[in-house]
Amino acid sequence: MKLTYRPEIDGLRAIAVGAVVLYHSQISIFGEKVFKGGFIGVDIFFVISGYLITSIILKELITTGSFSFKYFYERRIRRILPALLLVMLVSLPFAWMYFIPSSFIDFSKSILYSLGFSSNFYFHYSGQEYGAIDGLLKPFLHTWSLSVEEQFYILFPIILLITFLHCRKYLIHILIIGLIISLGLAEWSSRNYSSVSFYFLHTRMWELLAGSILAYFEISLGHRSKQKTLNLILPGIGLFLIGHSIIYFDDKMFHPSFYTLSPIIGVSLIIWFSNPSEMITKI
Repeated sequence: MKLTYRPEIDGLRAIAVGAVVLYHSQISIFGEKVFKGGFIGVDIFFVISGYLITSIILKELITTGSFSFKYFYERRIRRILPALLLVMLVSLPFAWMYFIPSSFIDFSKSILYSLGFSSNFYFHYSGQEYGAIDGLLKPFLHTWSLSVEEQFYILFPIILLITFLHCRKYLIHILIIGLIISLGLAEWSSRNYSSVSFYFLHTRMWELLAGSILAYFEISLGHRSKQKTLNLILPGIGLFLIGHSIIYFDDKMFHPSFYTLSPIIGVSLIIWFSNPSEMITKI
């Protein structure tokens, strides 16, 4: 089902991509690394993804009373695989020419796991730290987030469909409880098993569910915020929270954790309160 175009979401995507690129560019001013929290660009994408997938599924369920898994997954495959395969084909000859045998073997494994949308497991169990220098030799390290997203896309539509059809009035309660549990697991894991917290779905799901909850309320109410004053002020606060996170977060902090609420709330404020006629949205 086609969604209404929202330019502010494209703006958030641009911020997310820019944040990740700046993070990996290792820019320093007077010896101090800037944009050291740019890794939160991934978290921004997760909220957007949760919002969009839930909007699509709920609107189809409400309109037709059913949901086509076949059509949904066909669209996902058409959208993801061509670009992923192209990157793999372009990367392969360079890896063959320049990588030593052991690195090429690791590279080949990462391709296979990426195609199976399970590279997050591979990079966790291989001990790969995101942002580490040797990550430059793992061009598919960034597919870990795609794997998390696709795992969510496999499980969540099934859970959402069952809940909608059999206990619809409890749907929002289930989404909120799921978010709280996942956030709690992320907080605990980030302090005890940081790699698990970073790479795995159960500690990232709360970010996706934040977007799902926004979609639920938008569809249930039939609109987002209509408060002009809030629509004027809160997107700016959301943008500030995101910018503050990009500049002041760093690799030493626990992440994802309660700290990560800052950019997630920022993204949520922009999605819920943005109005195309307001200046902050146009920016």
